[in-house]
Amino acid sequence: MNGSSTCVNSDAPHPSVDKRQLRIVIMGRRAAGDALHECRRRGHTVSLVVAARKDPASTDVLQAAAEHSVPVVTDAMLYEELLPARSPILRDVDLVISYLYKRRLRPEMLALPRIGAFNFHAGPLPEARGIGCHSFAILEGWKEYGASVHWMSPEFDTGDLVRVERFPIADDETACSLLTRAYSCTYDLFLWFLGHLESGQAIPRTPQGDGRYYSRQEMEQAKRILPGDSPAMVDRRARAFWNRLTWGPISSVTGNGLQWLRIALCQRDFGIPAKQ
Repeated sequence: MNGSSTCVNSDAPHPSVDKRQLRIVIMGRRAAGDALHECRRRGHTVSLVVAARKDPASTDVLQAAAEHSVPVVTDAMLYEELLPARSPILRDVDLVISYLYKRRLRPEMLALPRIGAFNFHAGPLPEARGIGCHSFAILEGWKEYGASVHWMSPEFDTGDLVRVERFPIADDETACSLLTRAYSCTYDLFLWFLGHLESGQAIPRTPQGDGRYYSRQEMEQAKRILPGDSPAMVDRRARAFWNRLTWGPISSVTGNGLQWLRIALCQRDFGIPAKQ
């Protein structure tokens, strides 16, 4: 893997990991489908997928589940039906994988797996907790971005770290390009994680310490181009909050999205017109 990494063992006890076939529950979206394919390719059992059926970002994982005949439930079904009924499908689970999943795991789910519950987060922790961190990385002039895998806790993005990978941010980075790179880095971390488990080594566990949480409200506020913004700041906001499927930055004077910026960025990054 490229970039710098954090992968430090603490003195806390680690669960034993053996090389046998693992039983895994995947909760996720986007490349969670690729993660499912990889688990099956390596001979592991994916006993359940938890996903939002109506979320377009769940399409790939739903297709992968269908291809491998893995049952799919929603978050509500998991907590209201399967867990209270002690469903056989949740017996002897070794791992719970949260892959770009947007919901907290409740205590009963965190306690379910023999080895642990792990979150794959498309941002470097602890400085990139919450929503839209890639946009703030551009807006605030960060030099690096990345991805993380961590032990899960009841709160978002705060559990002990397993590993963090970082890479440099380009001068002309957009939200779209940076998030694409972060997703790729996240999947590389997933491959590393499976290999680490299969090697029989202890799973690293390092407390995060203090970090920064970005909320959706902060993200919506930061999109607004203010009358006093310099041309450089307008450019930075345009890059920080643009992707092909949204309006990107908003003028605080007119309240309109800056369509001309989106068209130029779409042509540059994709060679296609912006979605109207």
